Amino acid sequence: MSVIRIEGSRELRGHIRIQGSKNAALPILAAAVLVPGTTVLSNCPDIRDVDLMKKLLESMGCRIRSCKGQIEIDASGVCQCHLQKEYIEGMRSSIILLGAMLGRFGKACIGYPGGCVIGERPINYHLMALRELGADISIVEDQIVASAPCLTGREIIFPISSVGATENALLAAVSAKGVTVLKNAAKEPEITALCQFLIAAGADIEGLGTRTLKIKGGPLHEVHYHIPSDRIVAGTYLLAVAATGGCVSFEDVPTQELTGLTDCLRTMDIGLQCQKDAVEIISSAKYRAIPYLATEEYPGFATDLQPQIAAVLTCAEGNSIIEERIFDNRFGYVEQLEKMGASVLHDGRRLMIRGTEKLHGADIEAGDLRGGAALVLAGLMADGVTYVKGCQYVERGYEDIVRDLSALGAKIEYADEKPPTRISHRVSSQQAARHGG
Repeated sequence: MSVIRIEGSRELRGHIRIQGSKNAALPILAAAVLVPGTTVLSNCPDIRDVDLMKKLLESMGCRIRSCKGQIEIDASGVCQCHLQKEYIEGMRSSIILLGAMLGRFGKACIGYPGGCVIGERPINYHLMALRELGADISIVEDQIVASAPCLTGREIIFPISSVGATENALLAAVSAKGVTVLKNAAKEPEITALCQFLIAAGADIEGLGTRTLKIKGGPLHEVHYHIPSDRIVAGTYLLAVAATGGCVSFEDVPTQELTGLTDCLRTMDIGLQCQKDAVEIISSAKYRAIPYLATEEYPGFATDLQPQIAAVLTCAEGNSIIEERIFDNRFGYVEQLEKMGASVLHDGRRLMIRGTEKLHGADIEAGDLRGGAALVLAGLMADGVTYVKGCQYVERGYEDIVRDLSALGAKIEYADEKPPTRISHRVSSQQAARHGG
């Protein structure tokens, strides 16, 4: 199904467990290529991107078994270092396999990766780090061709902190001779999870959670690892309750990774009770605007939650400003919110949001993963019926957003490809006056 139908303006109540992390699972699946045996991953999310990564690993010769959130990867017979274009184009994180293949084979051939279009995301820092470790890399048409008969550890300084480049450097460095030091490394929780996985498999890594990582190369062994919970999914669902009203308790929440969001929710006057791995949220659906919010590297406010909080702030009391500092094209969802009655001005990397009393249902379409989640939240908030097309993007990161929200009382379901003809929304004179129309 590619359409979600939502009847909005319903409170959410109940209890829900948060799935495993997409952004942790994908680089760890890539790291399994370095293990000359079996890797067992539990709590792995059942999402589209994980399915694509599994197909990539199988195309390389890995044998994979999956059952109820557990994935077994036998990489003992892996032999292919040329990745199929059909899988690369659908997922940007496939680039992480470049470092893993160089570590395992000493060579790799991979096409330019795809995924959501949310702005410039160059891979030059990935390639810089791998070249520093001794890789010879050339670009042949749309292919990255790399060889490194002997990776050698050394100090690498990233000009800009990059999650993906840090991950690629880590995967190559654990197979390099000697010691590698990564400076200005990303310190997002997904980097820490990858380090923890590699350490469990026998790697020697110091500096977890800091900007400097020290890696001593050496062989890896078979490992069993539990994927941590997804902070972005947790944040999305917390924002859903804040917007609609109600009371929901969340289990398996990485609360220590969500301070950027929970600080915002408290500014909005949303009730929160946070424990180590659990959160209870209480909302009346009446909340204040946030005068200014900027996305930042961890532990700041996550760019992956920017579209969702923007959708929620369209109905806040007052005006909000959001500045996007990570990506340069992450406001593609704004036009869709405007179809629902949102008052949003877009100026470069800033959004100026004027809170309105209510959104109205509309036929809208997602163009990327987190923007799609934001449109689902908007549908939950709106009066009337909303149809969200393009929900295949949402499936890239959420196991089943319809299942989860339905369990909390939302009126949401998968619908036919083409929704019925809609009567255009007529703006009342009161609403027109409020918006200056």
